[in-house]
Amino acid sequence: MTETNTKTLQGTVVSDAMDKTVVVEVGRFVKHPKYKKFYTISKKYHAHDERNQYKVGDVVEIVETRPISKKKSFTVVYND
Repeated sequence: MTETNTKTLQGTVVSDAMDKTVVVEVGRFVKHPKYKKFYTISKKYHAHDERNQYKVGDVVEIVETRPISKKKSFTVVYND
């Protein structure tokens, strides 16, 4: 059975120093509720990269999954 409400995010790899893990920075462009100015909010996610394929600067898509470790709850989506 496939889940229809899984979270999918797109971001840039900012670190690949760990084994089978990449750090992905995801930016959101939001509007301030009072001042109506747009600004960027960024957040970093640890994602599982089984093949150690992605390097710093690559744009990747990550999908939410079961917790793999204390900080990892996302997996990189491979487009083969």
